Amino acid sequence: MNVIGRLYLGVLYAMAGIACAMLIWLMISVVTSVIMRNLGLQPFAWLFTSSEYAILYMTMLGAPWLVREKGHVHIELVTAVLPAPARRFMSRSVAALCVAVCGLLAWKGGELMLTNIARNDLDVRAYYFPKWILTAAFPISFGLMAVEFSRFVFGAELMHSGEAGIHE
Repeated sequence: MNVIGRLYLGVLYAMAGIACAMLIWLMISVVTSVIMRNLGLQPFAWLFTSSEYAILYMTMLGAPWLVREKGHVHIELVTAVLPAPARRFMSRSVAALCVAVCGLLAWKGGELMLTNIARNDLDVRAYYFPKWILTAAFPISFGLMAVEFSRFVFGAELMHSGEAGIHE
């Protein structure tokens, strides 16, 4: 694997690692908030807000890795009954559609982020937080998902195995 490929894979796995850390943070923040409420205390304002942001970032940062590992949800009932050539065509067509949708969402997410920057939009809850920091996850994550789905369009590996049922 060349240097760019290893760097790309490192970014993908780093994003997945950050998503894992955010999942741990969600557990800690929810447990802390519940304990504080049960003790009659008011949870910190930033605790709830940081949990909301973590849910968004965890989803967006982990999604490209999930596509790479074929961990996303897809149903093999149709592909299981198709002959191999039709299954390859169907799988590559579905992956191409996913590339198109992710590319569009990356484009629109980029436009949204640039609009947030231009208008200096703020998310006003516990603190004033620049919205572009939240919306920056959209073009990055959907762009990387488009790259990952394109591996199933142009690469040797198919997205669908053609085996119905659970095989883990």
